[in-house]
Formats: sequence, structure tokens, C-alpha cells
Amino acid sequence: MNGMEGKTSSPLMICSIMNPYAWFKPEKLHPRVESLIYWRDVKKSGIVFGSGFSVLIAMSLFSLISVFSYVSLIVLFGTVSFRIYKNVMQAVQKTSEGHPFKEYLDFDLNLSQEKVQQLTTVAVAHVNALLSELRRLFLVEDLVDSIKFGVVLYCLTYVGAIFNGMTCVIIAFIALFTLPKVYENNKQSIDAYLDLVKSKIVEVTEKVKAAVPIGGKKADSDKDK
Repeated sequence: MNGMEGKTSSPLMICSIMNPYAWFKPEKLHPRVESLIYWRDVKKSGIVFGSGFSVLIAMSLFSLISVFSYVSLIVLFGTVSFRIYKNVMQAVQKTSEGHPFKEYLDFDLNLSQEKVQQLTTVAVAHVNALLSELRRLFLVEDLVDSIKFGVVLYCLTYVGAIFNGMTCVIIAFIALFTLPKVYENNKQSIDAYLDLVKSKIVEVTEKVKAAVPIGGKKADSDKDK
């Protein structure tokens, strides 16, 4: 059972990350992802959030090569220092605990062919779904949906004028570690407001569909009259 869970954990984790709607539904998330973004273990989530946020801030200020080099140097300095410290302690206490990172050195990092195929299948499915949706929107399969898409793109032009790409990534990272927890703690009140907004959107959409000829239906009805 554990072997099967290990084989499917990576694709499930990718699905969790690539589906923003799943962030607000803990039961649909991979357990590791759910534990991190919902702060089930405050210490672990804090370490991941702090490390990721620091790296993103550094990338917004310095080049990627510089950030990679400095982060790698810090990690290497920490591991070398810890290794020397453990060797000194073992020599003083005359113990033989072995290599301090033996557990991680023995960890199998090799990707099996089956796991690669699973990851590829998940990635290809998401890419195909994205391409199909973009084709549907740009080629105006549904006029109202394409208009909504145009409004979103128009709003994004203002977002792009205010924030650059890295700033948007930082905001998205912060939102990932805050909004799901806020939603979980205030689910009832937020759902009430969301339902109100959805009803307004549906009402406006129905009015647009009634006013705009879609697929020639209105034109045909006018001819019949």
C-alpha cells in the first residue's frame, strides 16, 4: 500500500499545485501540500514559507545566477559546519554515530520510468486542457465566455502596468500560504459573499445572452416574427 502511495504521490502533488481551485478544498489536495498551506505543522510551514519568500525577494533584487550561487553557498556552509561539528563531538565523546547526513545520502533520488510516465501524463493532460480552453475562447465558441475572457485580459493589462512578473509571483506565493487558511477560518461568511457575487454575475450574463445574438438564434427568431 505504501509503495503504491509513493508511486502516485508526485503526480497528485503536481495536480494540487496546478489546480488553484483545489487550494480551498483540503480533501482534494495532496496531504503534504495540504499540511503546508493550511499550516498544520506551524514550524514546517514557517520554514517553507520563509525560505521560499526569501528566495523570491532575492530573485527580484538580484540575478538568478547570483541568487542560486549565494543560496548554494549558504547551504554548503551550513552542511560543512554541521559535519565538522558532529565529527568533533564524536571525537570528544568517543562515539560512532556515523555520517550525520546518512539518512539523506541513502535516499533514492532516481526517477523510475513509471514515475516519469505518470508525471508526463499529468503534465500533458493539463497542457491539452489549457490549449483546448484557449482555442475555445479565442475562436469564440461561446460569445459570452470570450467576452468574459476579454474583460479578464483587459484587467491584466492594468495589473501588468502596476506589477512586474516577479512581483506577481511573490503575491501569488503569499496568497497560497494565507488565503486558504483565511477561507477555512471564515468559510461561512466568505461563501455567503461569493454566492451573492455569483448570482450577480449569472444575472448579468443572462442579460448579455438575451441581448446579444449567439449562434444566430436571435436572428432566426427575428426572421420567424
